[in-house]
Amino acid sequence: MKNKELKILLSAPRGFCAGVERAIEIVEKSIQKYGAPVYVRHEIVHNKFVVDDLKSKGAIFVEELEEIEDKSRPVIFSAHGVPKKIPEDAKDYNMTYVDATCPLVSKVHREAENLHKAGYHLILIGHQNHPEVIGTMGQLPIGSIDLIQNEDDATKYNTKNKKISYVTQTTLSVDDTKDIIKILKNRFPDIKEPAKEDICYATTNRQMAVKNIAKECDLFFVIGSRNSSNSVRLVEVAKKSGCSNSQLIHSQSKIPFDLIENSNVIGISSGASAPEILVDNFINELKNRFTVSIDEVEIIKENVVFKVPKSLN
Repeated sequence: MKNKELKILLSAPRGFCAGVERAIEIVEKSIQKYGAPVYVRHEIVHNKFVVDDLKSKGAIFVEELEEIEDKSRPVIFSAHGVPKKIPEDAKDYNMTYVDATCPLVSKVHREAENLHKAGYHLILIGHQNHPEVIGTMGQLPIGSIDLIQNEDDATKYNTKNKKISYVTQTTLSVDDTKDIIKILKNRFPDIKEPAKEDICYATTNRQMAVKNIAKECDLFFVIGSRNSSNSVRLVEVAKKSGCSNSQLIHSQSKIPFDLIENSNVIGISSGASAPEILVDNFINELKNRFTVSIDEVEIIKENVVFKVPKSLN
């Protein structure tokens, strides 16, 4: 019996960003051009559904180039970016490689390199062991870039370098990052900041969209993977913005129907690497049990498109 009425506030923009769309297209076009298999170093984007779909089309995912048995096959570098050493290793193996690094991550890489060349010691604000952080730190010689993960790190950070500068991971919480930067600027008044903010447009827009509706929701769900930084940040943003009962719905999640049963308004968003079909599937599950009305709340239209490398066209 579908008696319970449920209002869904659907956050927009949500889901795929231009960098993710480009990365997936690069894998698909590489398979068309080179035939299967093509190898992909690290998950192309952090989403199991996407990775499984590409596997079914002929992509083989590895963590390191050494694992690739047939070095005559092309390898694709994930959207998160790679340390400088990886393309060099691929050349040493005589491998064909296609770089699917998001252009906004590449921008941070170039920025870090230019600052290093200009004599600055760098701080990277980001999360340890995230592939994007490994890639950005891997653009520079060891010892010339330090990682700061939170306000505590920023408060304790010490350096003898006179010229310091910072860059950030592209998928951080906008508000948390502001607080870290504030501490750094108070402690190091001459610290050089990026010409343009490093947190990408998609991360910023999705967080703003969630903030916009979270306080009106009894429950908030973010569709995305546990290892997706931007998805996990969206859950945090929803909690901080007035919906304490916010959670991530990932590939192993059980939908908490008992909680939904006791709610009138639920918010839904999805991370930048989560395909819209996962949102549709989730809403369909709710429609099977409840009388659902959907209000899509869009705060900004996105029209960013990144072209794939010419070699694939």
